[in-house]
Amino acid sequence: MRIKSIGCLILLALVVFTSCKKNPPASKPVDVVVPPVVPPVVEVEQPEDTSPAVGYDGYDLAWSDEFNTSPIDMGKWNFETGTGVNGDFGTGQLDRATDRAENSKIESSIKNADGGALAITTRRESFMDRQYTSARLNTSEKGAWGPGYRIEARVWAKDVRYKGQGFAFWMMPAEKPAALPYIMWPQGGEIDVMEYVGAIPNYNLGSVHYAWSWENNEYKDWNHGHKGAYYSFADKQVPNVNPEYGGYPILPTEKNSGSGGFHVYGIDWFTDRMEFRLDSHVYHIHYFKDGFSFDNGVTDGEDKDGIKTVDGKRVMASEYSNHFKEWSPFEHKFYIILTAGVGGKDNQTYGGAIVPEATFPCATYIDWVRVYKRK
Repeated sequence: MRIKSIGCLILLALVVFTSCKKNPPASKPVDVVVPPVVPPVVEVEQPEDTSPAVGYDGYDLAWSDEFNTSPIDMGKWNFETGTGVNGDFGTGQLDRATDRAENSKIESSIKNADGGALAITTRRESFMDRQYTSARLNTSEKGAWGPGYRIEARVWAKDVRYKGQGFAFWMMPAEKPAALPYIMWPQGGEIDVMEYVGAIPNYNLGSVHYAWSWENNEYKDWNHGHKGAYYSFADKQVPNVNPEYGGYPILPTEKNSGSGGFHVYGIDWFTDRMEFRLDSHVYHIHYFKDGFSFDNGVTDGEDKDGIKTVDGKRVMASEYSNHFKEWSPFEHKFYIILTAGVGGKDNQTYGGAIVPEATFPCATYIDWVRVYKRK
């Protein structure tokens, strides 16, 4: 889930921006054939109506894809195929991304979808040099947004129920300094609106990634700041203690999960901060400048975070990502990415290595993606 630059240097940017982690050699996957014992799949009742009308007070709809007609609109989306430059997308993944209908297509008659839905599906199958396949779609050079916008997707990670399975709705930079051919990760920033994994089934992670130092726009493995908050589907707020791997496979009937039904994942992007939302509940507020969250504008050079109570709910507040004068990452436009993956390593891939009992195909449904401009 990493960066690419704009213009004619997209390929170069893919080389350097594929990961927010170190890049070890790809692991050789094992095709497990032992039939798993799993809970029965039953019809799932949605936990609540999470499909708002097309519009909010104070906002105008600026861009959307409702995924109601087939095929996928290539005027809005690109396919990123392959395994990344280093062979594992920089996160130890085992899957190969394809542009086949087996991995991404628009489907009708998805329960509780508003019309059609985009299905992104990981599969356990022999394909080229891999035993798993997936899909990665993005809006690079076709749509990008920044401060002044609300960006949302309504997603049901239906089959993401085992450790090593995951789905992400995230964003990467569409702009760079004019005098430079590209901008390095994480100097350009990264926004993870939805990181949902089967290993932590009752929570979503909403994060920003950024750099502490400009370092002449060069990659350094130590130069990585990250502020992320978990959202508890049950409590609709940040938990008292961050969750660890466990509790999978979650029952298909479990409503307090990303696999139990559709949820709306989004950010509200302001000039001074970014608010992460899930089903309209704000759970993480990241301020771009030092002192804006905790010290009334007094700078101390520290990346602070802590829990605040807002409307009776625990909300994580964090600062800051404008560490250097050369580039302020979250004051610029980013493009949207939708990805599914199969994890190959516990210590690198968010969500951990795939477990033998994991079941495939593993489908996630995206009802719509919408971008609103604040009036």
